[in-house]
Amino acid sequence: MSAAGAWHGSVDFRCAMKNLGFASLFSHLVAFAATAPACTDAENAYNCDKICDRYKDCLDANYDADACQSSCESKADESGYAEKASDCEACIDDKSCTGSFACADECVGIVP
Repeated sequence: MSAAGAWHGSVDFRCAMKNLGFASLFSHLVAFAATAPACTDAENAYNCDKICDRYKDCLDANYDADACQSSCESKADESGYAEKASDCEACIDDKSCTGSFACADECVGIVP
């Protein structure tokens, strides 16, 4: 038997490879758990940014879109709020400023 064959058949090699596999799996799970919530926050921030900027651009040039975005982002974890923001964004997404008036029901509570 060659030296390489003896090495691959050893118990130490198999144990090391098993430990490496578990370490890799564990690090992937930790990375996923750490980054998954950030994706949701980023999505909510995007919804808020788009909604607040549309209100300022279409209805009130003096509207404080930054304060609106901060308020919207801080409410993102409230029950039903993220769904409401998503519904509002979906409604205004393909509409002009004039067409955005039809989205009042979907956007009330996020913007005035």
